[in-house]
Order: sequence, then C-alpha cells, then structure tokens
Amino acid sequence: MIRFISIAVLLFCFLVPGYPLLAAQNSLGMKDPAARDRESLKIVQFMFWLILKIAGVEVTVKGAENIPKDQAVLYVGNHRSYFDILVGYTTVPGLMGFVAKKEMLRYPFLRSWMKNVNCLFLDRENIKEGLKTILEGIDHVKNGISVWIFPEGTRNRNEDLRELLPFKEGSLKIAEKTGCPVVPVAIMGTADVFEKHMPFIRPAKVTVYYGTPFYIKDLDPADRKKAGAYTREVIRDMLLSLQEEKEWT
Repeated sequence: MIRFISIAVLLFCFLVPGYPLLAAQNSLGMKDPAARDRESLKIVQFMFWLILKIAGVEVTVKGAENIPKDQAVLYVGNHRSYFDILVGYTTVPGLMGFVAKKEMLRYPFLRSWMKNVNCLFLDRENIKEGLKTILEGIDHVKNGISVWIFPEGTRNRNEDLRELLPFKEGSLKIAEKTGCPVVPVAIMGTADVFEKHMPFIRPAKVTVYYGTPFYIKDLDPADRKKAGAYTREVIRDMLLSLQEEKEWT
C-alpha cells in the first residue's frame, strides 16, 4: 500500500501545488507551441519514469530499432493497464500522443497536461465526434507527431494475454489516410503492477515489444479491408513470442 500512497501523493503534488509549472508551459505555448510540446513531454516523461521507479517496475524494450526515426507513425498496441501509457511515453522517440477516452476531460489539471503532450480525446458513443478525433490524429501525423491507439477500446481483463478483444476497424484510419507506417506494439506485464491486485501496486517486470512497421497500402486487399483484424493477429503473434521467451528464461 505504501507504493500506492506514495504515487498518489506524487501525482497530487504535481497536478495541484505544481500548477505554476503547468501555467508556465501554457504561457510558453502561446509564444512557441513546438517548444511547449517538447518541454511538456520531458516533464511528463520524467514524472512517469519516477512513478515506474517508485512502483518497482523494470521495463525491457525489444525492437526499438524497428521504430522509424525520421517520420511520425501510428503505434497500435494491446491494452491491459493504466501503466501501458507510462511505458509508452517513456520508451518512444520523439513527440507522441495517446488517444484517450473523452471522460479524461473531466479532470482539469490532468487534461491540460494531456493536451500539452498531444493526447486526443475520443467520444466512443458519438460517431461524428469520433471522426473529428480521427481528423485531429491525421493532423498530428502530418505535423510530425506520432499517435498511439488501443484498438481494443478498453483495458482487456482476459486472463490469457493472447485473448485480445476485437480491434475496432476505424482505429487505423489515421494510418490509412496519411500513409504513415503502423508500428504494432505488444506489452506484457503491466497488469501485474496494479490491475491484478487493486489497490496495491507491486513490483513487476514489463516488456514492451515494438514490431516491424508496415504500411496499410502494402497489405493484400483482404487484409487492407480488415486492417484492424490483421494488426490484431500480428500483435497476438508478438505476445505469443514474448510468452514463449519468458517460459524459456
């Protein structure tokens, strides 16, 4: 419980008493939005790194060499934990924003930091608003900002890591419309930190595996039509590979 309390106190101090830091970032954004994005990302990455340290999380990164360094990409990952976001932000190069549920907009200080690190907010119940989010994601990619999505739409609580929820087909529209590469991401171990024993936070070994990027336009017609299902199988195979590797160690 001490880890949970320590992280809760850290977040409170960062979001509330630390408001002047946010105000300074917002002021910087009025003069130089690009500088604000870079500085805010460094601050958030440091906070996430600190939280992972307090939680006792050991992160192993595989396939970092697969991430294109000269262009924005669409990261597509499986989703098991809130800690997926921390692992993502602390291991990818360059600017990147997650697609989050619109309910996160309820939290004033948090939503401001999320906007400063290029997060997008998706209304899963409103198709028209969902299309707006996709258009914002397209703009992000065109401006050199990568986007990370969880096509399962919610955290997967299945015991078997490979039992992924169906991927929403519309989630890959950003890559389809921009022509950017899709980087499949398999994450293992994040649910062991918190979700499997709430409200306790426990040390865990987490692996994030960045797979070989692909372009939707290069897929076979059948796979191109169902790019979500195709990507789901790619990530499922990556998770199987991670599990087999773990069993041998």
